[in-house]
Amino acid sequence: MQVLILVGGEATRLRPLTCNMPKSMVPVLNIPFLEHVIHFLKGHAISEIILAQGYLPKPMEDHFQNGKRFDIQLIYALEASPMGTAGAVKNAERYLSDEFIVLNGDIFTDLDITSMLQFHRDRRAKVTIALTSVEDPTAYGLIETSSDGKITRFIEKPGWDQVTTNMINAGTYIINKEVLKQVPSQTNFSFERQLFPQLLEQDAPIYGYHSTAYWMDIGTPEKYLQLHFDLMKGAVKAYTMVQGNTVKIGQGCSIHPDTQFSGSVIIGDNCVISRGVKLFGPVVIGHSNTIGEDTVIESSITWDNNRFSTGVNLKECMVANDCFLDVNSFAEKSVLGDHIIISRNTRLGPGSRVWPPVS
Repeated sequence: MQVLILVGGEATRLRPLTCNMPKSMVPVLNIPFLEHVIHFLKGHAISEIILAQGYLPKPMEDHFQNGKRFDIQLIYALEASPMGTAGAVKNAERYLSDEFIVLNGDIFTDLDITSMLQFHRDRRAKVTIALTSVEDPTAYGLIETSSDGKITRFIEKPGWDQVTTNMINAGTYIINKEVLKQVPSQTNFSFERQLFPQLLEQDAPIYGYHSTAYWMDIGTPEKYLQLHFDLMKGAVKAYTMVQGNTVKIGQGCSIHPDTQFSGSVIIGDNCVISRGVKLFGPVVIGHSNTIGEDTVIESSITWDNNRFSTGVNLKECMVANDCFLDVNSFAEKSVLGDHIIISRNTRLGPGSRVWPPVS
């Protein structure tokens, strides 16, 4: 079975973390997001993955190459300009078999794809859309279905007086290739706003697969941080990397013996943690970080090659690569892009976003 993953977006909502990195490569528990997805798909007997690329394709190609290291076959389909969800799939049409799966490249889920595929085949559907429930359906497009799962209506971002369901498009589709005949070539075209409503008007067999699986769109820093918290408290059944009050330390680290750990903490390779440091989980420290004396890091994520001087304090923060935070700097609910320098005694309040310097 083939899977096409849409990884071409510019990830503007996740900036400044994605100014220099595609969203599919942002680290989740110190492993690229897309690598988690590949391991998940292999558990459903997927042997070939097509990556529909656009923005910053090289980091993906450098890391995954032809997929042999991950025991999967990878094909890269690059679009010259943004073509929308359906347009990106149309661009890769020459690689696709008669039946295939499409995943949005910013969704973390433990959806039972095997069961969804059987549902699709049993109903002889042309398209099956995974559905998930949300607390605030007004922020999404809603999908109504009949009792057998056949889609009856799409409602785009309704007001509360229009809400008839809390089921939304979960960003996973099973598609029969014949429907791509309705997608124009070399054109920006959307599944959600164009092809799917068009198929519904034609009374095509298009179904919704209801699922209670874990689902998280990592499109914003807040949701990206929440994904880490969910994984580290064991809320995602298919992922058991670290749960509860667990400390996981990588290779080549130097950890001062009086370092205080609380809750779940993951530390990457080749880190140096000095006297008096306090790590209040959930915390993820990337590779090759140096953490100075008496620094406190709480409910935060740091990526690689960062330096934290004496007395730094982070609370619910995300720090990208190659940053330096000087003595007694403080940040709360802040997001730092790559190559940021924070001067001593600086305070960053909630909502702060610090963009990488312009090269």
